[in-house]
Amino acid sequence: MESYEILKDLAIILLSAKFFGIVARKCKAPQVVGEIIAGLLIGPCVFNWINPGNFDFLTQLAEIGVIILMFEVGLGSDLKELLKTGPIAFLIACAGVFIPLVLGALLYMGFYGIAPWGSEEFYKAVFIGTIMTATSVSITVASLQELGKIKTKVGTTIVSAAIIDDVIGIIVLTFVIGFKDPESRPGTVIIKTLLFFAVAVVGGFIVYKVFAKLDERYPHTRRIPIVSLAFCLALAYIAEKYFGIADITGAYIAGVVLCSLSDNTYIERKSDVMSYMFFGPIFFAGIGLKTSFDAMDGRLFAFCICFVLVALIAKIIGCGTIAKICRYSFRDSLKIGVGMMTRGEVALIVAQKGLAAGLLTSDYFTAVILLILVSSITTPIILKLLYSGEDKKSGAAA
Repeated sequence: MESYEILKDLAIILLSAKFFGIVARKCKAPQVVGEIIAGLLIGPCVFNWINPGNFDFLTQLAEIGVIILMFEVGLGSDLKELLKTGPIAFLIACAGVFIPLVLGALLYMGFYGIAPWGSEEFYKAVFIGTIMTATSVSITVASLQELGKIKTKVGTTIVSAAIIDDVIGIIVLTFVIGFKDPESRPGTVIIKTLLFFAVAVVGGFIVYKVFAKLDERYPHTRRIPIVSLAFCLALAYIAEKYFGIADITGAYIAGVVLCSLSDNTYIERKSDVMSYMFFGPIFFAGIGLKTSFDAMDGRLFAFCICFVLVALIAKIIGCGTIAKICRYSFRDSLKIGVGMMTRGEVALIVAQKGLAAGLLTSDYFTAVILLILVSSITTPIILKLLYSGEDKKSGAAA
């Protein structure tokens, strides 16, 4: 296959994603919903226009898109508000991991029988719950940005909780694999995680001072966004390579480090051009491209439906309940629960780790893909409905 074939695939993805994104906005739905549907249509499910041999390369481009998106989120963060919501976000994240973990394990046992402690089936059941713990904030972030609510208290809480959720989820994943594989050392992962955040705080302060001087000397010049993007990619790499932390967490922290710069909005605007025009559509359309239902049978179909429902409800119950206990209003608690129920690349990574460790078979990837697809489409729509209802009430009161 000639290397230039990827150019044709990229053209198809960009055009179809933007076309259906515009259609979605005309239908009063978030643009990302249209981009995901575009991926479904041009992928293996319907027309199969994209060469499967290019999927690995497209996945890498999509990963860059997620990193840039999370960098933008960090840049747009209010550091004071982030610190204020930190403890609450931690509690929400803990509930968002624990409830899906337990309900996911019970769901598997409900379908395949109660497994005794320490057995192979018990570890498989726990791993199904582990897949449910992952939260992908990318789609929620895009929806909140589109609604203009990303910098609100609720938006900041969702982003903070999702980042913490991923860190806890990685630790849980390591523990589960550790039970299966004696060579895995869960304690090492916890130490590396704590060490990463310690290095991020100290190193971030130094980097901020350097960038502040650079920004003062060369204000509003293109070299600032270029160096900032390089810092984002470097921290994402360091987080994944040396500390075992998700690269998107490193990218988000890179944005937080630079969010107090006087030129932070300028950096954010330049980064958004890349995300909006190229990397973003590839990421969201890629979710649809990965979807296939070839291995589906009756029992697996029933399990997939229950898997999706339990995974969505578990996040709403766990995160929403803690938010309500922490004195958020019922509507805001529901927004937080809904915002936390999206799954994406992290769930796929967890599933692949389980496949490699023998805790999951490839058949269950259909359930994971279906969860990602359903949560990616329904979350933006529900958030839009929640916020539109609130805005109408505010307008009526005014």
